[in-house]
Amino acid sequence: MRLTPAQIDTIKSKTQALLGEGAQVTLFGSRVDDQAKGGDVDLYVETAQPDLMKKIRCKVSLQDQLDMPVDLIVKPYGDFSSIALIAKKKASGFERAHPVNA
Repeated sequence: MRLTPAQIDTIKSKTQALLGEGAQVTLFGSRVDDQAKGGDVDLYVETAQPDLMKKIRCKVSLQDQLDMPVDLIVKPYGDFSSIALIAKKKASGFERAHPVNA
């Protein structure tokens, strides 16, 4: 995974503060591949009550703090949409290797 411990801490604190204490965050996409270069931060988040304004605030805050583009997908717990299945399948994510909610 191509994120520093400080970046992981930033993701943890911002998502919990802005999307709720129970938000479950999964990293997927190019940042999962240690051999890749560049790329944005793709985050899939499940929360009790997705809210568009909170999502926008979180995305902007993460981009400012990380100084890189962030793609943020926020869905309700247990979502089975196509993007949810892709994100979970391709995740090295915080939930398996690096729990955000620990």
